[in-house]
Amino acid sequence: MTGRLTRFTADGLTFEVRDEGPLDGPVVIALHGFPQTSASWAGVVPHLVAGGYRVLAPDQRGYSPGARPADVARYDLALLVADVLALADAAGADRFHLVGHDWGAAVGWTLAGRHADRVASLCAVSVPHPAALSRSFLGTQALRSWYVLAFQVPGLAERVFRARGGAVVRTMLARTGMPEPEAAVRLLADPDTATGAVNWYRALRLPGRLRTGRIGVPTLYVWSDRDPALGRRAAEGTAVFVDGPYRFVALPGVSHWVPEERPDELAGLLLEHLDAHPLER
Repeated sequence: MTGRLTRFTADGLTFEVRDEGPLDGPVVIALHGFPQTSASWAGVVPHLVAGGYRVLAPDQRGYSPGARPADVARYDLALLVADVLALADAAGADRFHLVGHDWGAAVGWTLAGRHADRVASLCAVSVPHPAALSRSFLGTQALRSWYVLAFQVPGLAERVFRARGGAVVRTMLARTGMPEPEAAVRLLADPDTATGAVNWYRALRLPGRLRTGRIGVPTLYVWSDRDPALGRRAAEGTAVFVDGPYRFVALPGVSHWVPEERPDELAGLLLEHLDAHPLER
């Protein structure tokens, strides 16, 4: 057991982390998505802490002030996975539960697939298994993911984020159902953070990208049917890539921003999942 963490280091970078709950409790690492920070878990974490879990929620690469490299190559998926393992090591957690939303879920799928010895269970929110997502691009998913292509244009996203004092991105996020977009608007107004956040998408074109593999750990996948970015085909197709115990929950009438829009409901599902698959001590 280690003391309370506020920062950890990996790859020469310094990351900020929220560390809540009993220091001797089973560790849950919660990974945020785009364009968010660890604050996106604010409504979920108290429930997990009340359940006896120690929750570590980092501000990931591109978001922590001390971890915003400009080089796209430094957002390779292998490095994003290594960041999470470095956090677990800093906390003294040989094994841990893993929760991720949006890009955090993408990292979670890959970490669970490549390092099953470290992961007691996985909960992915919104984003399906990467192989299921790739298959779905043969259908309407390609239209839903138009912004991924737009983000590849150097400097374009950063200009849009700052346009009209953030009014453009504020409107776009509000239309997707984000409950309170102001924090994201302020985040993307910072040029370094904006580039770091978008570099997660730009790194998709890097050669030799780490493959996720099949998932053998107990997995909960939570998807919402009003998610404008991620369709039902990939969500329902995820099951074929999970070999371990698997539960799929579709939330009706909920947007992409599940942790903020339905924190109590998500926390309840998480606690059921975590309690059903306890860490061995």
